[in-house]
Amino acid sequence: MLIALIGRDKPGALQTRLDNRDAHVAYLKSSGAVTQAGPLLDDAGQMSGSLVVLDVTDMAEAEAWAAQDPYGKAGLFGSVELIHWNKVI
Repeated sequence: MLIALIGRDKPGALQTRLDNRDAHVAYLKSSGAVTQAGPLLDDAGQMSGSLVVLDVTDMAEAEAWAAQDPYGKAGLFGSVELIHWNKVI
């Protein structure tokens, strides 16, 4: 099952993102659940959120993955959505 995680940063949280980026990227690479990932950008081209596509067994596994993400643990996101996603192309 593919799940899209869309996390929107809290306003003014760019430094929190930068401080935790290395741990977040290491988690993306080591978890075995990530198929695609990258930052969302604001109009100025600054990182302002995250899109992560997870290949997991069920929504509970996606929720567990999100709970262990260093960005989530650091309180970076103002909102997080986990949405079942169907890859077409």
